[in-house]
This record gives sequence, structure tokens and C-alpha cells, in this order.
Amino acid sequence: MAPLLDVCQLTVELPTPSGWVRPVNDVSFQLAPGETLGLVGESGCGKTMLSLALMGLLPPGARRAGEAWLAARNAGGAGRLNVVALGDRELVALRGREIGMVFQEPMTALNPVLRIGVQVEEAIRAHLPHSGRGGSAPGPGEIGRRALQALERAAVPEPQLRARQFPHQLSGGLRQRAMIAMALAADPQILIADEPTTALDVTVQKQILELLARLRRELGLGLLFITHDLGVVAQVADRLAVMYAGRIVEEGPVVEVLRRPRHPYTEGLLRASPQLRRRKLEPIAGVVPRLDALPPGCAFEPRCPYRRAECAAAVPELRLAAPEHRARCILVEPVVEEVTR
Repeated sequence: MAPLLDVCQLTVELPTPSGWVRPVNDVSFQLAPGETLGLVGESGCGKTMLSLALMGLLPPGARRAGEAWLAARNAGGAGRLNVVALGDRELVALRGREIGMVFQEPMTALNPVLRIGVQVEEAIRAHLPHSGRGGSAPGPGEIGRRALQALERAAVPEPQLRARQFPHQLSGGLRQRAMIAMALAADPQILIADEPTTALDVTVQKQILELLARLRRELGLGLLFITHDLGVVAQVADRLAVMYAGRIVEEGPVVEVLRRPRHPYTEGLLRASPQLRRRKLEPIAGVVPRLDALPPGCAFEPRCPYRRAECAAAVPELRLAAPEHRARCILVEPVVEEVTR
């Protein structure tokens, strides 16, 4: 099956007083219909910047390179569009209708002075301007009906009541559901969920994860799930990509990566994560390097307990560690030999 999204060597550069930095550096991955790809890593590793690059929402002055091929429904005869090469007007037409996004912190992402229903209607009006009968712009009644349907699909209880309320009148879980309703209002093929369960209690977190899983199955969505919580990603993802200092350092089936991590950074994340079996948590030594002062070789080399002299010579390539499982580490070589014999 052809992927919905095929990202090839995507790089994002940002201007800083000390020069250009790359929060996203040579990133490649694919996302299939109905699949969930979990993207994990520490704060500042480039997860959110990657999602903003795909949405065309980078800060002023940013530069993009590489390719991000989207199997867009409205691509005409081409069938695929390179999101990186599109201009602002083309991205506006694409955003929402092909790729939707649930942003971090719904209390700051939602407009505090507009009612929830108005904000969902605004998303419909912006992304589906000619979806009425005969290709005309939908009327107020039809937009209101679609907004209530979007809230119902996002499992918002009493949608008519909630549509009349302001964001501060809703709980954190309901605000997140409203954000999901807005993101899916125009029926996109791909949903990017950026830390959708942050600051929610465990019960509400479970409800949001179950909602996203149900919507993915029912709508056939490709879901890019961004988080720093390995426990959460284990519940929802089919495949897992681990980012560090702007690069993907390990990628593969989620069960394989979590049970048999092949990159020392992934191994360190697992040792630092709480588990059901009681044990002492082991933090990763050192700190994440600054993007304007990355080491010449492996970015994790200064913190790696297994580092060798050759680790500092050049950035390792992603190497096959097992079927569909790759890691950016020179220690993968013996495993490749074992697999290929």
C-alpha cells in the first residue's frame, strides 16, 4: 500500500544570533493509511518543529529542504504533492483538508474569547469554503450542523451545550476533545497529535488515547503521535521513531524497539522511564547538546556509555538492526551480520 506521507531527508534551518541551526536534520520516514507512527524524544529534540514543517507553520526566516510527498486527494493528475515545495497559498488550501493538527496546550491554542462552537465552525468555514450543495459555500445552518457532528465524533458530551461554552468553562479533557473536533472538521487524511495527553490526569489520558485509536480505525487516518512518554506511545503506536538533536536515531515496530532497543539513547530513555516492575530510575548522564554546538560525530557520543573513538569522527548512518528496525549507531554492525547469515 502506498504511503500517505513519504518524508525524505527533510531539514529545517532557523536563523539565530550565532548562525543557522538545524532543529530538524535529514529526517526520513513513511506513514501509511490507518497507521500510527509514534515520535518520541526529550524536549528540544525537534519533534514539534518537524510537525510544524509538515504543516507549513514554521517561524519567519526558517528554511526547509528535502521532500515530503503527500498522497493528496486534491492533487489533480499528479496524485502526490511535495509539501516542502508548496507556497503559502497552496499550503493554506492543503492545511486542514489533507493534514490536521492537534496542538499542545489546548488552553493556549483555543481562542479564550470565542465559544467552542464558533471556533469549530471557523475551522469548517476556512477549510471547506465550497462544500455546500452545488459546490457553493455552505450556509450558517449547515456549518452549525457540521460543527455539532464534529463535536459528537470527538465524543464531546452534550455537544449543543458545549458549543455555547467558552474554553475556560471546559475541563482539560473536554478542551482536548474540542481541539480534536476542530482538527478533524474538514476530514483530513493525516492527523498530527502533538503531546495530546500532556497535563491530563491518567483517567482522562486513557480516554483521549482510546478516542484517537477509535477515530484512526473508523476514518482510516494516518496518525503521527508526538510524545515524550514511552508508556503512552506503547499503547497507541504501530511503529516508533526516536529523535535526538534533530535526527531520527532509531526507527522500527514499536514492540521491537521497546523490547530490543539498538541505540544507546533509546536504551537510556527506557531506563529513565517508570515501569510496573519496581526499580531505581537511571537518568541519562550529561545534557542535550546545543544545536549551534553539535559534536562532529554522533550527537549522543558525549553522553554515551558505549562510546568509541570512531563515534566522534562522523555521523553514523541508519543501519539495519532487524527486519524493519534501524538504528543510527556503529554498534549495530554485529547485529546486521548475525541477521544476514
